[in-house]
Order: sequence, then structure tokens, then C-alpha cells
Amino acid sequence: MTSQKVSVILLCGGQGLRMQNATPKQFLTLHNKIIATYSLDVFKTLPEVIEMVVVCELAYQKFFSYPELSIPLKFACPGKHRQDSVFNGLKALTSQAGFVCIHDSARPIITPPLVQRVLKAAFQHGAAAAGMPIKFTIKEHDGNHIVKQTPDRSRYWEVQTPQVIRKDILEQGFAHALTHHLEVTDDVSLAEHLGYPVKLVEGCYTNLKITTPEDLILAKHLLNEPI
Repeated sequence: MTSQKVSVILLCGGQGLRMQNATPKQFLTLHNKIIATYSLDVFKTLPEVIEMVVVCELAYQKFFSYPELSIPLKFACPGKHRQDSVFNGLKALTSQAGFVCIHDSARPIITPPLVQRVLKAAFQHGAAAAGMPIKFTIKEHDGNHIVKQTPDRSRYWEVQTPQVIRKDILEQGFAHALTHHLEVTDDVSLAEHLGYPVKLVEGCYTNLKITTPEDLILAKHLLNEPI
């Protein structure tokens, strides 16, 4: 297995209901370019990446026509939940890359340096995720919106993608999750459940996930500005 080579799973299977649009958010356009292709265009430039799997419905595969692409581009079907989609993407990988990079295609404002910072941390620690420190005070409530406590926000981060995990750890994590009926909302949690360390890597506050129409307006502005 090639230890410091990477397979990318690009998640494009969400429905994006909060966008109030019949087209899933990742296939809307920003400055005349499909949102999902912004991320793919970043990953295809990285020398560490030797394979990409796009997880999307069959009807949307047409948006990923890259005849000049120098690495294999494959497709997998989305699952019921995000975790299922990642698992389908993992099963579609065929390269001998030692690491898997998972990214939400609804986060189009990533850069090669950001991705490579996460890759470098994962190569060293086995698993890493982009994220940023929480900027606001957070409250824990009791279920009835009565405050229980105010955690120290300096110890909390908002986790983003990309997330990079050693392939064998990811495979072990899915086996563990299936055996114990675990559901996770991000990928490095699979490594956490096994007791592996996960390194947080400072990303960027502009690495937003487009979820609402307001996010689309902000992303259009950010993509017009230097990042």
C-alpha cells in the first residue's frame, strides 16, 4: 500500500431541502460553475491524490465529465445517511492509497494549502479534520431550554471537511460501527470510537457549508474575494 497517497471521496448525495430548490444544492451554480466541481478541481491538482470517487445519484454524474483528468474518477450511489454514503464510496475505492480524504461537496471554498495541511496531519497522526475554534459562547441546556452549564469555549471547535483517515482505520471504524449499530455525523468519529487520536487542523471560517439560500449569497461574495 502506498502510505502517503490519497483516495478522495467527494460526497454529492445530499438533497439540500433547506435550499428550497428542486435541484440539490451541490448542483446549483456559483458564477456559472457547478458547486460540487469547485472541490473536485482542487483535489485533482494535488500530487498526493491518485483516485477520486464521487458519491451522487446517476442523474448527476453528467456534471463530472473530465476527459483530461489524469487519475481514475469513479462513482458510487448515495446511502440513506451520510455515513452510508461514505461507506459506499469506500467500497468503490480500488487504488492502493494509504489514506482516504472525505469532503462535502457543498463546501466549495477550499484551497490546496488547506487540504494539504489536513493531509500532513493525518499522515502523522492517522486521522485529521479541518475545523475552527468556536467564536461564540455556547450553553448546554437540560432538554427544556434551561441552562445547565456554560462550557469553556476555548476547548471547542466547529469541525469541517476535508477529513482524512488512514484507510485501514476507516475500514476498522466501519466494521465497529456496523457491529455496534453506531451512527456518526462526521468521519473521524469512526476513528475516535476505536481510540485512535484525531488531529484538529485550523481550516478557515470561509470554508462554509452551503445549506440555506443565505449561504449561497455569502459564497458568491467570498468566491469574488481573495481567500
